[in-house]
Amino acid sequence: MSLWNKALAGGRMIIGILRRNRNQLHTLLWLALLLVGAGVFIELADEVMAGETSRIDEYILLSLRNPADLSDPVGPGWVEEMGRDFSALGSAGVLAFITFATLGYLLLSRHYRSAVFTAIAISGGVLVKILLKTGFDRPRPELVPHETIVYSTSFPSGHSMMAAIVYLTLAALLARIHPQHALKAYLLSIAALITLLIGISRVYLGVHWPSDVLAGWAIGAAWAALCWLIAGWLQRRGMVESENG
Repeated sequence: MSLWNKALAGGRMIIGILRRNRNQLHTLLWLALLLVGAGVFIELADEVMAGETSRIDEYILLSLRNPADLSDPVGPGWVEEMGRDFSALGSAGVLAFITFATLGYLLLSRHYRSAVFTAIAISGGVLVKILLKTGFDRPRPELVPHETIVYSTSFPSGHSMMAAIVYLTLAALLARIHPQHALKAYLLSIAALITLLIGISRVYLGVHWPSDVLAGWAIGAAWAALCWLIAGWLQRRGMVESENG
């Protein structure tokens, strides 16, 4: 057998193993995301409290502004407007609307227990965000003028954290009740893209330090992974609807 044929045979064997153990692989990936996200957040929190991120935070924030006028973000006006648009996707009003719309979909499709679990998962994420912001109480950046109104403290970024919690959690839970793997991948990819764009927009608008956003992404992704793992555990015990309802 030629080297090429051996490689093809080996590839087919690996694919076969992955297909037979797809559920275990998914569980390991989400568990890894949970551990990595929690670890990154803890490390960032320690460095932020020690002031070790100040230099890189300031450098990135200033690099996104016109040196001659710090009130002017880099790029044409339409880029700044898009930044506000993406930022709005992580606002409390938009996230609440999307959450209730998803709950309505789950109820109409008779996934009642999934709807209850989803409501608890998102509400728990909101509580975690409030506790973290209150506990760290980091001031907002005053290095550059803000391009949008802010109401709370800075660490972690509430928009980034709640975007990860809401979009990734909803995508993960919806993916659990759909059998098509292409649809699962699509839902999770769109959720991840939206989460990234929201976090980047918060730094671009000058309302968050980059470390705030990274911490928000990390803890939000960890929460979404935790919710996926719990949902899987409940699903296997018949306490949450499976793919066939």
